[in-house]
Amino acid sequence: MKNKYLFGGFIIVLFLGFMVYLFTQSNIKYESNFDKVMKEEKIVRATGSWVREKNYVLDTQNRVFSFYMADENGHEMKVVYNGSMPNNFESAKSVVVTGEYKDGFFHASSILTKCPSKYEGQSTQDVKTSNL
Repeated sequence: MKNKYLFGGFIIVLFLGFMVYLFTQSNIKYESNFDKVMKEEKIVRATGSWVREKNYVLDTQNRVFSFYMADENGHEMKVVYNGSMPNNFESAKSVVVTGEYKDGFFHASSILTKCPSKYEGQSTQDVKTSNL
């Protein structure tokens, strides 16, 4: 009878330890400073804006999309994404890329774009009448 409790307690402790390990491994940091992004050695979410002066490159044969983005301090970083360009990329206000920095550029596993609101610039009276 005592062995059952010891075995059950061991399983519970093992399960809790495994859950703590998974939680610490899946914790992804948000960074808006590219100096910190370049020093991280694990997956990061970097926030910035597309540098329009340095146009993007879309290689449709190899399905590679690359562009430069800048952080809030003006530091630039090249981003390479294995996939297609997001539909609203050219109109995006800001870009959030998830991945890791290695070999001199950021290897993105996903790209999220934040586009301007369609209600931006409208007065509150215009919004009220358009909802009627």
